[in-house]
Amino acid sequence: QVQLVESGGGLVQAGGSLRLSCAASGIFFSINTMGWYRQAPGTQRELVATITTGDSTNYSDSVRGRFTVSRDTAKNTVYLQMSSLQSEDTAVYYCNAAYRRSAWDYRNREVWGQGTLVTVSS
Repeated sequence: QVQLVESGGGLVQAGGSLRLSCAASGIFFSINTMGWYRQAPGTQRELVATITTGDSTNYSDSVRGRFTVSRDTAKNTVYLQMSSLQSEDTAVYYCNAAYRRSAWDYRNREVWGQGTLVTVSS
């Protein structure tokens, strides 16, 4: 069983910055791609950014250049540094991770965090 625990959400003024963290814990063989998604009220959950074990990153067009995703592989932790925040960034941010349960199980399983609320006031 793998758990993801997010932290760092809160209220920030437009133009400000915030850093989210997400740590994976539990029993697993490896944590693979990790990422962040968000869901604003009345909308579907959308990709924000992902990062692979080789540190290749992918961003949505709406956050590219303002957000930076990074990870500490030794700590099984992924971060999202958010800058130049806008009211449109207000959402619940969810951490996501793909992982392998054991060395002989090659299936990539998926786990989600509970979400952390980011509110940007204009």
